[in-house]
Amino acid sequence: MTEALRDALLNDPRSYNQVAKLTGLTRTSLMAFAEGKRSLRLDLADRLAAFYQLALLRIEDAKWVN
Repeated sequence: MTEALRDALLNDPRSYNQVAKLTGLTRTSLMAFAEGKRSLRLDLADRLAAFYQLALLRIEDAKWVN
């Protein structure tokens, strides 16, 4: 989950300021998370995941699991 969120944030062409305004997270939190200096609280990770339209998937529901 952390890797997917970080990848989405790092590949977003918008600035940290823009993403912060759109998500309600702080620019400082986004920067620290993107740089691997801090993790996000679960509620903030959930907000960021919703923004990037990412979702958790049960392993048993994943197509790549045999």
